[in-house]
Amino acid sequence: MLRRFVLLSLALLLTACASNNVTQDFDASRDFAGYRSWAWQEPALHYSPDDPRIKSDLTEQRIRQAVSDQLDQRGLRPVQGGAKADVKVRAYLIVEQRQQQVTTNYGGGWGGYWGNYWGGPMYNETRSVDYKVATLQVDLFDGRDGKLVWRGSAEQVMNNYPPSPQERNVAIQKTIAQLMANYPPR
Repeated sequence: MLRRFVLLSLALLLTACASNNVTQDFDASRDFAGYRSWAWQEPALHYSPDDPRIKSDLTEQRIRQAVSDQLDQRGLRPVQGGAKADVKVRAYLIVEQRQQQVTTNYGGGWGGYWGNYWGGPMYNETRSVDYKVATLQVDLFDGRDGKLVWRGSAEQVMNNYPPSPQERNVAIQKTIAQLMANYPPR
């Protein structure tokens, strides 16, 4: 019984963490309406850690396509030929191990109508839960001076089961759409 209760608590915790934590930051002094074209700043995608289990040409293709689609929806077009881009784009995929303390309370008693107390003592059990968090980050740099003008990032708890290629594609598309939802800043 205790084991089921602990597993239920853990499942609820991870479900609560499953939503993306999205943040954006930008240089308020920049005129974002003036940005019309973009290009990748090489290397286009940084991985942290540089682990072959994370680093993949397929993942890079998915991230590049998702970023390209979002920029296109916002009126920015890929630079043509040897022209200079208004904005340079770089993406990051960061995977880190985190730990959370989970406390489970069980037992205890209840009171009667006249203040009587029934039941056993209350117990607390605290466990450490290890999990992985993936962060996708997109940085936009001004093409003229090279300074960072906009940053969006989204964190998500990674599942323990290996997702299918379709699930990976959908997750990347959704995450990039969420982190770029407020571009250009208003």
